[in-house]
Amino acid sequence: MKTINLKTLLSLLLVSILLIPVSGQLTSREVDKLVEDAMEKFTVAGVAVGIVKDGEIIHAKGYGVKSVLTGEKVDKHTSFAIASNTKAFTSAALAILVEEGLLSWQDRVIDHIPEFKMYNDYVTQNFNIQDLLTHRSGLGLGAGDLQFWPSGSDFTMADLLTNFQYFEPVSAFRTKYDYDNVLYVVAGEVIKRVSGQSWESFVKQRILSPLGMDNSCTLPVSLSELTNLATPHLAVDGKLKTIAWHEHDPDKMNGALGAVLSNADDLCRWMLVHLNGGKYGEKLDDQLFSAASQREMWKIHTSITVRPNNRYNPHFSGYGLGWRLSDMNGKMSVSHTGDLSGMLSKTIMIPDLELGVVVLTNSYYGGGGLFSAVSQSIVDSYLGLDDHGWTDRYLASYQARAGGAKAEVD
Repeated sequence: MKTINLKTLLSLLLVSILLIPVSGQLTSREVDKLVEDAMEKFTVAGVAVGIVKDGEIIHAKGYGVKSVLTGEKVDKHTSFAIASNTKAFTSAALAILVEEGLLSWQDRVIDHIPEFKMYNDYVTQNFNIQDLLTHRSGLGLGAGDLQFWPSGSDFTMADLLTNFQYFEPVSAFRTKYDYDNVLYVVAGEVIKRVSGQSWESFVKQRILSPLGMDNSCTLPVSLSELTNLATPHLAVDGKLKTIAWHEHDPDKMNGALGAVLSNADDLCRWMLVHLNGGKYGEKLDDQLFSAASQREMWKIHTSITVRPNNRYNPHFSGYGLGWRLSDMNGKMSVSHTGDLSGMLSKTIMIPDLELGVVVLTNSYYGGGGLFSAVSQSIVDSYLGLDDHGWTDRYLASYQARAGGAKAEVD
């Protein structure tokens, strides 16, 4: 019987290891190729991508054009509407006020806004600040959205604060997740009444300015004054056309649900402050909010049913304060998406990897498929997963839905 000596065995083992396919972290050039391929397949005019890793901005870049009419190029400072990615700014603003002792997360809304009224008196009397942020009010999906969307509504803040009494709930209070927008507007009004500043002013002064997010702002602004602004688009029969911006009048309602304009470079700073537990600055010696507030924002307040997924093997899913929370192969995922009149975006962070990715687009409807494919491909590469062909998978799903078929992306 022949024997194999130790040296031969180790050599064979080394060869076998070298033959195993290894997934590596995408380089900037590979990210470029990924984005450009997705832009072509999804018919998207402009994109910006930001990546942070281990406390550093490692990629911030624009792709395509701000407008098909001008052909001006997108860069890392080009502003996009980030829509519901704004919700995390509103939660952070409230966290700052909590730390200053001006309110508590458990304060009743009526203690700050006496005229606030829900359909049920018990709910009105017990509705607290966190209930405004966690999609567990009992209201149905999108209830009340027609008070501010589409543009042209004449509803005012006074109307919104009292109109909840007419919305019959679809589930018991604090028992079920149903995404809503309008309660974030109420949260913005709480900020105004507690701080004495409008939501817009507070976010600019207490968040954007300290973090050096100098190319970010809140609507409304005079769009003509912004020299580096992406234009929303819509793809019709495979051709891109510009569409009008959603109009926002702060004299009627604040923009706490989705009125931040930002860019890849600034949003990298935003992700870093979260990944650093509220710390910022060159030496991380400044604090926007405390680590305790960070944990509160990243704690599940409303559970969401976990969908089986053999690739990521999730164990939990839920919503925190302005963030969607889950896990990917044992690592926590913190994310959100945004969608407003041709502007679609996604932010995702994996705190255990000190990783953050943001993708901004300016085109309906392919922007959603693009931000999903690009962000998941980048994150997968850091999780050590193989190339899953996300662009083609999302494209097939997108095309099936456009054709009226039901499709799932695995």
